[in-house]
Amino acid sequence: MNLPPALAPDPYTLILLGAGFLIALVAWLPLALKRLPLSLPIVCIGLGMAIFSLPQVTLSPLPMAYPEVAERFSEFVVIIALMGAGLKIDRVFGFRSWGVTWRLIAITMPLSIFAITALGGWWIGLSWATALLLGAALAPTDPVLAADVQVGPPQSGQEDEVRFGLTSEAGLNDGFAFPFVHLAILLSAVAATGEPWLAHWLSYNVVWEIAAGVAGGYLVGRAFGWLTFHVPARTKLAKTGDGLIAVSATFVSYGLTEIVHSYGFLAVFVTALTFRHAHRDHDFQLDMHQLTEQIERIAMMVLLILLGGSIVEGLLASLSWADCAAVAAILLVIRPMAGLIGLIGHRTNLRERLILSFFGIRGVGSIYYLAYGLNHMKADPGAERLWAVVGLTILLSILMHGLTVTPIMRRLDRSQGRDPDQDEAEEQKEKEEKEDEGVGERG
Repeated sequence: MNLPPALAPDPYTLILLGAGFLIALVAWLPLALKRLPLSLPIVCIGLGMAIFSLPQVTLSPLPMAYPEVAERFSEFVVIIALMGAGLKIDRVFGFRSWGVTWRLIAITMPLSIFAITALGGWWIGLSWATALLLGAALAPTDPVLAADVQVGPPQSGQEDEVRFGLTSEAGLNDGFAFPFVHLAILLSAVAATGEPWLAHWLSYNVVWEIAAGVAGGYLVGRAFGWLTFHVPARTKLAKTGDGLIAVSATFVSYGLTEIVHSYGFLAVFVTALTFRHAHRDHDFQLDMHQLTEQIERIAMMVLLILLGGSIVEGLLASLSWADCAAVAAILLVIRPMAGLIGLIGHRTNLRERLILSFFGIRGVGSIYYLAYGLNHMKADPGAERLWAVVGLTILLSILMHGLTVTPIMRRLDRSQGRDPDQDEAEEQKEKEEKEDEGVGERG
C-alpha cells in the first residue's frame, strides 16, 4: 500500500534513524560479541544483505557503479585504522624487536603477491598486469577488520608476539604493497608501447615514494608530538583531553605526503608510531586511540553494510568455479604457507607461527587497492570479474577468521598463562574505579 505524501517518511529522517541505530550497534555489538564465535564484520555483512534485500531499497551499492566513491571511502577507512593501529602499539620501534614484522613484510607479503599473480595468470587466465594487481590487492592483511587479533589499547598490556606481529604487519604492509599496485598500472600502460619501465618504477615508485612517506610521516609525528606533549605552555594540547588531535594528525600526514607523491598509508602509520613515542605513558594516548577507534568502527560498519548489499545486488555473479578455487587457495594455502616460510627460524613456537600465518585477514585495504588500480589502468582489465574475486575473498575471510578468532585467541592466551576471563574482569573493575574517581572529583 502506498502512503499518502503527507505520511510518507522523509528520506533525511530515515537517514537519521538509520544512523542512530548504526551508532548504537557500534557501541553495543563489540561487548555482546566478545565471547561469541562471531565477529562484528560478519554481523555488518548480514545486516547489509538484509537491508538491500528489501524491495523498498532501490539504490545499488555495487562498487563498479561508483568507482571513485569506492576508492575514496575505503581510503578514508584505512587511514583512520592505520592511525589507531600505530597509537596502540606499546613496543618501542627497533629493527631487532620488530623482527616478526620484517619477516612478514619482506618475505611473506612478496611471496603472497608472486603466488597470487601466478595463480591469476596461469589458473584463471588474467593478463599478467591484471594478475599482479589482484596479487597486490589481496596479499596485504587488513588493519580495519583485524581488530580481534590485534594488540589492545595503549598501556593495556595486551601485546604478545602474535598480536603485535599481526598489528604491525597490517600497519606497514598497506604501504609496502603500493609499489606493486603501481607496477601493475605501469605494465598495463606500456604493454602496447614497449617503453622501458624498470628504472622509473624502482627509482620513483619504490625508492622515492617509500622514503618520502617514511620521512614525511616521521616529521609530522614529531611535530604533533611536540605540540601535544612538550610545547612550553600551560595550554598543552594534551590537557584538553580532546582525541580529535589524532584525526588531525592523520589528515595532515596523509595530505602532506600525498602532495609530494609519496605513500600516505605508510606515512600515517609512521606518524602514529612517532606520535605515540613522544610520550608513551601519557593518558592522552588512550583518549586519542578511543576516538580513532570509534570513527573507524562507524566507517567500517557503513562500508561492510554496503559490501553486504553489493553481494545481494550481484557482486559475485561473474564468478566461475576456477575463480572460487583460486580464492580458496589464496586463503587456505598461499597465505598460510607464505607466513610459515617467512617465520622460519623466528623465536616464536609452532602454535604462534600457525596463528600468525592463518590470520591473514583481507578487507578494506583490498577494496581500496583494487579500486585505485582499476581507476588508473588505461586498458580494461575486466572490472566485474576482479571485483567478484576480491569480494568473495573478503567475504570468506570475514567468515573464516571471524568464526575462529575468539576460540583460537582465547586458547592462545591460556597457553601463555593468561586467563582471558580474569583479564576482562580486572579490566572492567579498573574502568569502574576510574569512573568512580571521576564522579568523586566532579562532586
